[in-house]
Amino acid sequence: MAALLLAGCTAAGSERPAVPTVTATPPAAVRTPSSAPRTEAEMTALNSRLFDAATAGDAAAVRAAIAEGADLEARGSGGMTALIAATKGNRIDAALALIDAGADVNAKDDIVDSAYLYAGARGHDEILRATLEHGADLRSTNRYGGTALIPASERGHLGTVRILLAAGVDPNHVNNLHWTALHEAIVLGDGTRMYVDIVRALIAGGADVTIRDGDGVLPR
Repeated sequence: MAALLLAGCTAAGSERPAVPTVTATPPAAVRTPSSAPRTEAEMTALNSRLFDAATAGDAAAVRAAIAEGADLEARGSGGMTALIAATKGNRIDAALALIDAGADVNAKDDIVDSAYLYAGARGHDEILRATLEHGADLRSTNRYGGTALIPASERGHLGTVRILLAAGVDPNHVNNLHWTALHEAIVLGDGTRMYVDIVRALIAGGADVTIRDGDGVLPR
């Protein structure tokens, strides 16, 4: 190398030969198991872990599965998502973990119910509030064409009725049976104080007492 440099210096008028630039090759990126592409079987197993954790109400296991890349919108039995499974069982912490991670509160299962609709119908108020805070569709309806307010009224969930009315659910929506929430509370309720309070809440919330059902019957 020294001889080459000396020759270059003593050769008058000759061009100095270009010296190639040497760049160190960076070490290959190291893939962790969680960042490597997963096989279909691996994803199925991971999604099953998420469903099991959601169904059992294990919020820590739910978060762990999500961190590993589980699909929040994967479908299980009956077309349920993990959030629907958690909501049906009133697994509050697991449901909130899924909602916070971005699970779709309006995704519906095979019988056209969503986490939002289940929470309303079953009186699972803490989960219901979370769905409302994360974009629940107030006009969404179940397979009977009813909003969340209608089954909540029918089943005697006074607190739920108040939450839904405050959120802006239409108290005069008519379902496929031609009934409003007021019809359901009066006809299907048992007349106890709880149902009386629901009727009062509905009327105070704007329910129209002059809407007739399919047979022309008023809600009274």
